[in-house]
Amino acid sequence: MDAKTIIKPQTGADLVVQTLENRGVEYVFGIPGAKIDAVFNALVDSSIQTVVCRHEQNAAFIAGGIGRMTGKAGVALVTSGPGVSNLVTGLATANSEGDPVVALGGAVATAEALKQIHQTMDAVPLCKPITKFSAAVPAPEAVGEVVANAFRAAESGRPGAAFVSLPKDIMTASARGRLIVPPRFYGSGPADGQALAEAGKLIAAAENPVVVLGLLSSKPVNAAAICKFIEHNHLALVGTFQAAGAVGAHLLSNFGGRIGQLANQPADRLLDAADLVVTIGYDPVEYDPSLWNKGKDRPIIHIDAVPADLDNCYCPVVELTGDIAQTLDALTSLTGRPAKPPISQAILAEIRKQRELQVAEAAAKSGTPIHPLRLCYELQDFIGTDVTVCLDMGSFHLWLARYVYSFRARQILMTNGQQTLGVALPWGIAATLVRPSEKVLTISGDGGFLFSAMELETAVRLKSNVVHMIWIDGTYNMVGVQEVAKYGRESGVKLGPMDPVKYAEAFDATGMMINTPDEIIPTLKRAFDAQGPVIIGVNVDYSDNHKLFEEVHEGSFN
Repeated sequence: MDAKTIIKPQTGADLVVQTLENRGVEYVFGIPGAKIDAVFNALVDSSIQTVVCRHEQNAAFIAGGIGRMTGKAGVALVTSGPGVSNLVTGLATANSEGDPVVALGGAVATAEALKQIHQTMDAVPLCKPITKFSAAVPAPEAVGEVVANAFRAAESGRPGAAFVSLPKDIMTASARGRLIVPPRFYGSGPADGQALAEAGKLIAAAENPVVVLGLLSSKPVNAAAICKFIEHNHLALVGTFQAAGAVGAHLLSNFGGRIGQLANQPADRLLDAADLVVTIGYDPVEYDPSLWNKGKDRPIIHIDAVPADLDNCYCPVVELTGDIAQTLDALTSLTGRPAKPPISQAILAEIRKQRELQVAEAAAKSGTPIHPLRLCYELQDFIGTDVTVCLDMGSFHLWLARYVYSFRARQILMTNGQQTLGVALPWGIAATLVRPSEKVLTISGDGGFLFSAMELETAVRLKSNVVHMIWIDGTYNMVGVQEVAKYGRESGVKLGPMDPVKYAEAFDATGMMINTPDEIIPTLKRAFDAQGPVIIGVNVDYSDNHKLFEEVHEGSFN
């Protein structure tokens, strides 16, 4: 070796990046700054693509989308102070939605942590309540340990968010620790044998068991096991919004529809009639048990990766904790109901008739602005197996969640945990990276769109083939409808006008408008034929939105 050759010592930042590479991370999303620039510098020499975002919250949203679609933690990287505090909503959303995310935040040097200097912030306690794991790297030799454990927390059990604070001096110091490689063989197995046997007895003895699918049901390996379990036992089922796509089209006759937020759906009638409820991958944040199980004296079987959060309205008699797919396979081998119960059959037959009438009614909606049902009708036919759909939050979300079906796990990404505005476009950017061969359609209201619309520039820079549809009515309608129901008037919901075509063109994207129902499909086809991001605006008739909130159980408004 040449005597003048200089061997660069491994720094804490180098070890962080090596850990990310070892975990198979392909993208890091974030915004740089002086307290974290050592990690950004180390990324230049790595296999990881750095994607600069326009806001840290959206970096966390994109990472959450990566996590939901791959099952592996997406990574956000931000600087100290407001860089970290801007992550909070994104991390809270990921944690509520069960999306694995690892967020790395810069920090002042350890010796300055208690001083009131530029961008000082005690970020670990800030992030602790809204993550599964929140810790600071205390010394150079601990870099690998802390980051590795953050990934383990984010991806294990019920997935969620993890946060690691990276002090500036530790990132530039020589790293004496080693790369922590996760075990080659790990994971939980099926639930306890005695619990499985008891669950089998309850299912066999029940007159009208009903299955409730939750967010972890839509994990592809779990969805496959669920389909076998449902078919084998001829069970009726309902699903929360986040469980979309967990069962295939061949089980549509068993499916009562989606439940969530408001207890006023046909699927709620099916669930009300159950004398045994089997929940799979369900978290109460998806649909409060007080809305569907208050005052009911019936057994519940809880099948999940983690134990249930017990409350007055949700107290399982049997808890099957472990790997969901393996547990369901074991339970399927212990059970075998011969036919669909008569009560469920009658309710499901009525629901099928309602669906047929709904489709006919939707197809006949020809006015302008365009009725949500007509949009749902057209989108149902348009969304094939090669389209990923990402939904924001708002009135449009309820229409689509109730009336547009999916039969592929995690094809439609929905939010109902924190009900965070602005998730759709960032999730769509994630989908274009994870599923580059698929069409990606994201949908928001005109209120939610501007929460993350600045990431249109990121989508243009990445040449993302994402089509974003904005349902326009000029208000925060979902809030307004509930205010009228409670107080007889609206407050604080009016918005000013925005021109989606001009907005798109200002970012060098393509802008389009849908003006009549007959233009919906032709416009979508033109949008997907275009290269790069496309924004589509459509004025929507929300005059029937009050029907979304009618005949609700007490306590449904929140």
